[in-house]
Amino acid sequence: MGDVSFGLLVVLGGVVMLGLAVAGFWVQKKRHERFRGWALRNGWTYAQSERSLVDLSRGQPFGQGSSRRAIEVLRGTYDSRPALSFTYVWTTGSGKNKSTHHAHVVALALPTYLPTVEVTPEGLGARLAKLVGAQDVQLESDAFNRAYRVAARDQRTGHAILHPRLMERLLRPDALGTAWRIDGTWILSWASGTTDLDRLASRLGLLSAVARSVPRHVWLDHGHDPLAPAGNVDPDATIV
Repeated sequence: MGDVSFGLLVVLGGVVMLGLAVAGFWVQKKRHERFRGWALRNGWTYAQSERSLVDLSRGQPFGQGSSRRAIEVLRGTYDSRPALSFTYVWTTGSGKNKSTHHAHVVALALPTYLPTVEVTPEGLGARLAKLVGAQDVQLESDAFNRAYRVAARDQRTGHAILHPRLMERLLRPDALGTAWRIDGTWILSWASGTTDLDRLASRLGLLSAVARSVPRHVWLDHGHDPLAPAGNVDPDATIV
C-alpha cells in the first residue's frame, strides 16, 4: 500500500509539474504576442532575444553574475534617434541559492562618443557604480546632491552636462528615482524587473530630454555639431 501511495504521489507531482510548464509556456507566448503587437503599432521591430546586447555596456546592471541574456528586444526610433528596449537577465549563486535577476534597459543612440556620466538615485543601495576612473561629482544644487549621486570620468564634462536647467528637470516627480548613464555612443536607463511597456514612452522621453539638453560646446568638443544639417534621419516613432 505504501508503494502504491508513493507511486501515486510521484504521478500527481509529475502532472502538477507538467501543468505548470504548460501554463508558463502559454503566459510567455501571450507576452511575446503582446510585444509583437506593440512593435507593429509603433513601427518598431521585435526579437525574443539578441546576444550582442549583453555587451552593450560595462556599467550596471551589465557584467554581473552569469548566464547573461538580453530578451524581449524592441528596436525603433524615438525623437529621431535610434532607440531600443530589452530585458537584461542574469543569475547569481548556485544550487538552492541560485537567483535570477531582471532589469529593463532603455537606450537612445547618441551622434558621437561622449565621456561616461552616470546619475543614480541616492538610496538605491546607496552605492556609486564602480566605473573605471570615475569620480563622485558634487554640483551646485544641494537638492540635486541629496537626490542623486553622480559619477563622471571627466568632471568638466559632467558639470557641463548637468547644468542648472537639467538638474531642475531631473528633480521633477516623473524623473526622480531614475538611474541613467551616458555611455559612449548611448544614453541608457535601467530599472529592476522585466520590460514595462506602459513606462517605455516616459523613460525614452526623459533620456531624450537629457540628450537634447547637452550644451553645444560639449558636442563640438567631441566632433559633432548639433546645428549642422541632420542628413538622413528616420522619422520619429509615435508610441501609443
